[in-house]
Amino acid sequence: MFSLSTLEDIVRIPPNLFGTSLNKAAIDILKSKYESMVKADLGYIIMILNADVEPMGKVIAGDGGTFHRVTFDALTFYPKLQEIIYGELVDITDFGAFVRIGPTDALLHLSQVMDDYLKSNIASGVILANQSGRTLKIGSTIRTRITAVSLGKASTMGKIGITCRQPFLGTDEWIEEDLKKANGVEEKADVKKEKKEEKADVKKEKKEETVEVKEK
Repeated sequence: MFSLSTLEDIVRIPPNLFGTSLNKAAIDILKSKYESMVKADLGYIIMILNADVEPMGKVIAGDGGTFHRVTFDALTFYPKLQEIIYGELVDITDFGAFVRIGPTDALLHLSQVMDDYLKSNIASGVILANQSGRTLKIGSTIRTRITAVSLGKASTMGKIGITCRQPFLGTDEWIEEDLKKANGVEEKADVKKEKKEEKADVKKEKKEETVEVKEK
């Protein structure tokens, strides 16, 4: 999930940036420090958007820079358990595939693709299902559910696990097939219900006719 987070920090402006706009200097320093960082409470910090810097800084003896309190907004991405998310398949391995979701890659293990015998063809960049004939290939857009998230306090990457082994997950083609099957089942159920109701109506009519004959 993408969100805007408001953070606070103390920024040191070095002497060589004294001629630069205070906000620009602070934003450049914040970008260098925070962008591409992973924090356990915020997730992936993608971009620093703006900053409000206190103009009156502090000086520390023996340090030529000035220290300013700054409040800033950051675009963040925090993967939540059970969240449904779209991504692009970017790599095929012997054990599964990596799917690009937001600013990072998530692991789709072979065991989480589908209930079928699967084979990875790394050279061709394809995962093939033996029975259903369904395929995954590099560049495929797939709908997945997040099943595992591990964001260390000092991590620069993090680990995310995803699955397609649930109804209406996978590539757009798979989902269309599942919808057609589901609609087919519903249509059959409706037809069966209608026939049952028709039989009940016929039975009721015959019963009423019998009663009328007896009354006569």
